[in-house]
Amino acid sequence: MEQDLLPQTVSGHQNDAVDDDDAPTLSLQALQALKEFLTEQSHSLNDTAAETPPASAPALISEDWRMSQFWYDHHTAQTLAQEVLTLCKSDSTRVACVACPSLYAYLKNIDSNVSVQLLEYDTRFEQYGSDFTFYDYNQPEDLPLELKNGFDIVVADPPYLSQECLEKVAKTVSFLARSEKPYLLLLTGEVQKERAAELMGLHPCGFRPCHSSKLGNEFRLFTSYDPEARIGGWDN
Repeated sequence: MEQDLLPQTVSGHQNDAVDDDDAPTLSLQALQALKEFLTEQSHSLNDTAAETPPASAPALISEDWRMSQFWYDHHTAQTLAQEVLTLCKSDSTRVACVACPSLYAYLKNIDSNVSVQLLEYDTRFEQYGSDFTFYDYNQPEDLPLELKNGFDIVVADPPYLSQECLEKVAKTVSFLARSEKPYLLLLTGEVQKERAAELMGLHPCGFRPCHSSKLGNEFRLFTSYDPEARIGGWDN
């Protein structure tokens, strides 16, 4: 609040008429407070400018925090999308995005021909047509049979950091992934490291995903394969 930064420390006469020579001046304390405030404002503006995605970034539907939606920042989404596209070995490669719609948008923005299926609870994403499948993690295998074991790459971002949620999402990933050596990527909190290994055989990577909303929990990327130098490799 700016009012608190300028306390009643103005020197000068208290009458209505003030001579030019007696123009009010700020005390050293008030000047210091004002300087700190302006510095913070400048940093805030610079941070906002730095976080603003370029014009080439896809337009995203607004987050709905009631559904635990927190989109990746531009760098994270772009890096993940590039990694997934690197894993696409042919035009027939199929990708499943489980509860990570911002990644879907970036993938399609970079390569509109990539085959991506978005599994998501939020029906606003029905606008993606046949690329959208309604998904409730509480019903992990209540999905169309044509999706079963049909994907070479599965990326999942469980909406909650609970053991129950990860266990159910792991069942969904198993349902979707092809039976032989699929590429699995999981984005979740650091606290799920041991469970990710036990349930899905995944390892943490050096790359640290970030969100536009600056979440307090530390997030990690876990994979079933060693991405080597591309995203920092396995970080054991």
